[in-house]
Amino acid sequence: MNKYSLRGLYKKAIVTGGAGFIGSHIVESLLEDGLNVISIDDYSAGKSENLQGLSEKYGVKFKEVNCDITDYENLKSNFEGVDIVFHQACSKMTVCLRDPRRDLAINAEGTFNLLELSRDFGVKKFVHVSTGSVYGKAQYYPTDEVHPVNPTSYYGVSKLAGEKYVRAFNDLYGLNVTILRYFHVYGPKQESSDVGGVVSIFARTALENKDLTIFGDGSQVRSFTYVQDVVNINKFVAKDERAAGQAYNCASGLSVTIQQLADDILAELDKTTLNIVYKDWKIGDIKEFNVSNKKLTDLGFEFKYLDFSEGLNKTLEWSTSYFQRKDS
Repeated sequence: MNKYSLRGLYKKAIVTGGAGFIGSHIVESLLEDGLNVISIDDYSAGKSENLQGLSEKYGVKFKEVNCDITDYENLKSNFEGVDIVFHQACSKMTVCLRDPRRDLAINAEGTFNLLELSRDFGVKKFVHVSTGSVYGKAQYYPTDEVHPVNPTSYYGVSKLAGEKYVRAFNDLYGLNVTILRYFHVYGPKQESSDVGGVVSIFARTALENKDLTIFGDGSQVRSFTYVQDVVNINKFVAKDERAAGQAYNCASGLSVTIQQLADDILAELDKTTLNIVYKDWKIGDIKEFNVSNKKLTDLGFEFKYLDFSEGLNKTLEWSTSYFQRKDS
């Protein structure tokens, strides 16, 4: 049995954002563990195709629900018997720039709805996804979990509001919660539209034989974490009681510049004849990431994908196959 398996610990799980990039990987992993899984997604970014074939693959049926997490009554109808929630659904940085009120509704109100229902239905564990954007401009490196939170974007503010609600439900009602702050997760199934991640966007653009666009000069650093490591972290904190009430940087510790990423993708896909176009910096963009994962590794978690090229190659293989199927 996989050391991160939740078999026997939990019976029924909700995964919000379950049809999304990370959520669909978590759904698959939980099905492999034999859990009864409900995927909740409003399909603004998630895709039903991310979940296709999973019931047949694992011989376990799961429920796929089209629901906005701001819709309290619809959410409520799915909570009977649920004993763990993996709250992956969130707005994205691109959404906050386009519609900050929607960003606030999803990341704050939606989180509150899920917490309230988790309390009322006796959920045993609530794993909440947050973001490194809650720190804002780093005051020191490597940035750890006790760093002051001073977000510089609507997205960071709304995610911090969600975190505060999570902590309130832990303090007021004893709800067993853990907060995971993500940093640039990448891997197969990542959305490649403007609500996706930079790795998948660059991959799609290159495969379409279009020039890549970098906002800024490419010197900005990102801490990329492969999706399977992220899945394992979610399950790891769901198993370890020491994680109750804690927040963890969910980051591999790898540091890669956007320029290096663009160059690597063009080289790996044999697209070096394409150009890189530089445009103005995005508002609120963080230029430096140097993230400490010591709190998580001290708890005993071991990252598997610490070679960026290994995870990138797996991602590009999937992207190439995916867009070939789409074009055929």
